[in-house]
Amino acid sequence: MIIDEIDRKILVELKENGKQSLRELAKKVNLSSPSVTERVRRMESEGIIKGYTIDIDYKKLGYGVDCIIEVTLRSGDYEKFRKKISEYPKAEFCYRIAGQACYLVKLRLKSLDEIEEFINEITAYAGTVTHIVLSTVEIKWNVLERREDK
Repeated sequence: MIIDEIDRKILVELKENGKQSLRELAKKVNLSSPSVTERVRRMESEGIIKGYTIDIDYKKLGYGVDCIIEVTLRSGDYEKFRKKISEYPKAEFCYRIAGQACYLVKLRLKSLDEIEEFINEITAYAGTVTHIVLSTVEIKWNVLERREDK
C-alpha cells in the first residue's frame, strides 16, 4: 500500500490524539469527513493502523522504576526465554538484538527489589546488564513527519 502526504498527516494527527473524532481529524488535514473515514478504514484494514492506545502515567500508579536489561543467554535456549518474557507482566517490551547481548528488555516496576527478583529468575541460563532509567527525553520528531536535510 502506498502512503501519500495526506495519509502521513492523518497518521501524525492520530498518533497525537487517537481519541479525536473523524470530523475533527478531517478539519485538521483539510479533507471531507467521508474522505478521511475512507483513508483511516483503508489503513486499518491494511494493518498500518493496528489499534488505538492511551498514554498512561505509570508513576502515578506506583510503578516508579523503569529499567532496561541486556539479556545474554548462556545456554542458547531462546524459546525458554521468549516464553518467560512473553508472560512476564512487568515487561513493557523485549527486542531480539544483534551484538553482545541477545535481548533488550524494558521492565516497569514498583521497586528495585523487583529487578533483583527478575534477574534471579533467569540467572541460571542468562547473564544480564541492567540500566536504570533516570529520566525520559521527549522526542519531538517522528518518522512520519518529513524533515528537509540540508
